[in-house]
Amino acid sequence: MAEYDYDLFVIGGGSGGVRAARVAAGDAGAKVALAEEDRYGGTCVIRGCVPKKLMVFASEFADTAAVSAAYGWDIKKGDFSWPTLRGNIENELDRLEGIYRRLLKNSGVESFDARARLKDAHTVELSTGETKTAKTILVATGGRPTRPDIENAELGIVSDDIFHLDALPKSILVIGGGYIACEFACILHGLGVKVTQYYRGDQILRGFDDEARGLVADQMRERGIDLQINTNIASMNGTKVGKPVNVTDTHGKDHVFDMVFFATGRAPNSNDLGLEEAGVVLGRGGKVEVDATSKTAVDSVYAIGDVTDRVNLTPVAIREGMAFVQTVFHDNPTEVDHDLIPSAIFTQPEMGTVGLSEEDARAQEPIEVYATDFKPMRTSFAGQPDRVLMKLVVSKATRKVLGCHIVAPNAGEMIQLAGIAVKMGATKEDFDRTVAVHPTMSEEIVTMKTPVRTA
Repeated sequence: MAEYDYDLFVIGGGSGGVRAARVAAGDAGAKVALAEEDRYGGTCVIRGCVPKKLMVFASEFADTAAVSAAYGWDIKKGDFSWPTLRGNIENELDRLEGIYRRLLKNSGVESFDARARLKDAHTVELSTGETKTAKTILVATGGRPTRPDIENAELGIVSDDIFHLDALPKSILVIGGGYIACEFACILHGLGVKVTQYYRGDQILRGFDDEARGLVADQMRERGIDLQINTNIASMNGTKVGKPVNVTDTHGKDHVFDMVFFATGRAPNSNDLGLEEAGVVLGRGGKVEVDATSKTAVDSVYAIGDVTDRVNLTPVAIREGMAFVQTVFHDNPTEVDHDLIPSAIFTQPEMGTVGLSEEDARAQEPIEVYATDFKPMRTSFAGQPDRVLMKLVVSKATRKVLGCHIVAPNAGEMIQLAGIAVKMGATKEDFDRTVAVHPTMSEEIVTMKTPVRTA
């Protein structure tokens, strides 16, 4: 009789947990089970990246009529149907969840539609009443949006709620200045909602390159979003979600909005999982503390993805899951490289970034900055005020490109390719030796010859 029911029990059916489970079962031949209390696919597939990006696409059609007229097309701006978009998104998510379930089944993973929590270092209890044992337990429970600690905060919605609204509000107040707040401010504006955004700091997108985030803020305002910095919500009153909310800001001004959307941060899903009782150490905000191979303070318990609050991106969770399988099932201790990870913010315009911001690089060593901002051909021809930014931050000593920052339509697509060069350690001269693709926006990244400033 086997010592344990399974070689591996995974708690959480998001991208990282599913990848680890099916690779351990399919490639390593392990006996694996996985428990998920909600929908398979996790934050990214069900309530994050995928539905958000579909909404981004939908919101971008708002400018089609205005831009197309300059090119000779007579396209009338029609009415937007939220129920149609919402229904189509729901159908797509159902399809993707089905794929996740089939991937697990075809890999031989036993799935439980239940909440799981640790009973001890090798035992999990399911909400169905069952108890299962495993040689190794992997916690991949992700994160969740949080609300601020103010009275009546329950009257506001969070990002999980936005995809399920019966109807879009006519006006909305977005609270926050991170990428989720800015993305949804742009999305909702594009879908016809009157958007006001409060951020308590001096500039949105804290932690990103100052010049890049400044251009994003300018362009958001240019498009009609009422972005107010150094401003927060002081109090709110109303009857229930979906009804008008009376808001007082930190300057003492009163406003009425159809809806309030909190994008004020996320927290690891580590509550009531029995982790600390089993000996797992939780850090600030409830994040699961792990070493470089994703092992917790308990030798048989590992954790990956947003619950560890390292780099909260879906591709990172997947890589952590793959590294976990190498470490545990192939006797090949593997660390995930969290350095120089490209990322994109799907505002309008998008921001793509990899490496150090100008500010962080300047604090580290002497640098040169190459940058240009200009009007892109496509919308400039149509008389639109759009601007884009191409920027390289370069080490004076090594000539390596320390950071690349792009603010432009499809910046996410561009930064993926630029990220390869930066990760490889390309120098400014490597960029210079690359022939430009003309006429494109991205050619500017290889044609900037003179630094705009040094530090």
